[in-house]
Amino acid sequence: MTKADIVDEIAKATGLTKIETKAVVDGVFSSIISAIASGKRIELRGFGVFKYKSRKPRMARNPKTGELVPLEKRYVPVFKPSPEFLNKVNESLKPQLEEQIIDKQ
Repeated sequence: MTKADIVDEIAKATGLTKIETKAVVDGVFSSIISAIASGKRIELRGFGVFKYKSRKPRMARNPKTGELVPLEKRYVPVFKPSPEFLNKVNESLKPQLEEQIIDKQ
């Protein structure tokens, strides 16, 4: 699913135009990005938590040349889904995945 697909679904559900909906979706995304970039944590109850984690400096390897490359300490955005989100995904996908396993046997 792309951002355009999300905009289409929200526009159909709300009756807003696609232009208005795109502005809202872009606003939500930019708000999340700027909040995480400034070190804040975003908690959306029933959906999940957006935050950042720090990664320790380490030595990595260039897969093409095999050369060792130092990586500095860095910060990465992470998302932790809520228990409701996890349960919804699990309950929706479990029958499909179990059916695929049975079909392979």
